Amino acid sequence: MSEYHIGDALKGFLKKSHLNNGIRAVQIEEIWEKLMGKTISKYTDKIKIFNKKLYIQTSVGPLKNELQYQKPQIIERVNEAFGEVVINEVIIS
Repeated sequence: MSEYHIGDALKGFLKKSHLNNGIRAVQIEEIWEKLMGKTISKYTDKIKIFNKKLYIQTSVGPLKNELQYQKPQIIERVNEAFGEVVINEVIIS
């Protein structure tokens, strides 16, 4: 029988479960200000990940337009922050 470190076991479990998206969403919320800046972070209401899609919710019309133009940069920044492809699409509502 081989030995596993608890961290490795948890990583393996998260990769196979659907909990990984929720954990990634929490991690993105924690670094969102660093990735996007104070102003965008302040007016972003909700962030969630589902099927490699990042859903960003805001009630500020001009910010929605600005985020539409920044979709490629958002994808690049988020994936770079995690060191792997976490998202491949951004949906703004």
